[in-house]
Amino acid sequence: MTAAVLKRGARAPKASRRTPARAPSRFQPDLRSLGRQQLMTGGGVLLAAAVLLVIALGLPARAWAGFVTWTAANGWEVRHVELTGAREQERLAIYGAVLSGPTNAMLATDLDDVRARLAALPWVADASVQRRLPDTLVIEVIERKPVALWQYHRHLAAIDINGKVLTDQRLERWNELPLLVGAGANRHVKDALALLAATALGRDVDAAVFVGGRRWDLKFKTGETLALPDQPAQARAALTRFARLDSKGPERLLGGHFTRFDLRLPGRMIVAGPAVEASLAQAEKARLAAAQARAI
Repeated sequence: MTAAVLKRGARAPKASRRTPARAPSRFQPDLRSLGRQQLMTGGGVLLAAAVLLVIALGLPARAWAGFVTWTAANGWEVRHVELTGAREQERLAIYGAVLSGPTNAMLATDLDDVRARLAALPWVADASVQRRLPDTLVIEVIERKPVALWQYHRHLAAIDINGKVLTDQRLERWNELPLLVGAGANRHVKDALALLAATALGRDVDAAVFVGGRRWDLKFKTGETLALPDQPAQARAALTRFARLDSKGPERLLGGHFTRFDLRLPGRMIVAGPAVEASLAQAEKARLAAAQARAI
C-alpha cells in the first residue's frame, strides 16, 4: 500500500477553488412538454365539441340506422324462429306477433316489444325472447292452464286461474273441470275453486252459479241446490257443516228427498222439496183432524 507523506514544515496543498457544476433542477419547466399538453387539452375540447355537435344534428342515429340496414342486407335479419312450449296457442299467431314489428333487422328488433306482443296472445302467460346471431330468434312460451269452464249468456269458454278466457273451441277436453255460471263468475274463480276444495262434496257439484255478483249457489249432480252466504270464509264453513250433516244418519240429505237447501242465515238451514211438502201436507191433515175433533 502506498501513502503520500508530507515533509515537516510543508504546507498542505490548497483545495481547488473551482466551483462545482450544479446539477440541473428537476423542476425546471420543459417548454416542449407544456406545449404538447396544451395541444392535447385543446384537441380534447375540440373533440368533445364535435361529438356534441354530431349528437345535436342526429348523425349517430342516422349512422346507426344505416349500419343496421347494411347488416340486414348482409344476412343479419330475422329469418328463423325457434319455438318451444307452445301447445294450445296457434303457431301462426305466435309467428305473426314476433314478426309484426317495424323492422325485421336483427340488431333493431326490440326483444321487450316482441315479448309484450306474445304476452297479449290468449294462451301466453309469459315468454322469453333471445337473439341467436345472425338470423334467428329463440322463443320459449309459457302457456296458461285452464282451471274451469265459464258459462255466460249460453256461451261456454275455458278460463285460467285469473279468469281470462282462453278458448271456446274443443271444450270436451276439459269436461272434468268445474263449471262456473253467471256474470262475473270468471273473476271469482279462485274463490270458487277454494270453496269446492273445502270438502269431498266438491266432487258432487255439477255447477257453481254466481248469484247477484256476490255469492254462490251450488248445483249438485243429484239435482239439489245449496245456497251459501256472501263471504268466502262463511261460505266454506257453511259447506263444511252441510257435508257433515249429509254424512250423518241413515240417509243422506242429497238424493231426492229435497230440492233446495239454504244456509245463508247463521245457525239455520231452510229446506224445500218433496219431503218437506209431504211433511207439511201431513201436518195440515193433522191440524184439520184436530179442528174437527174439537168441533164435535
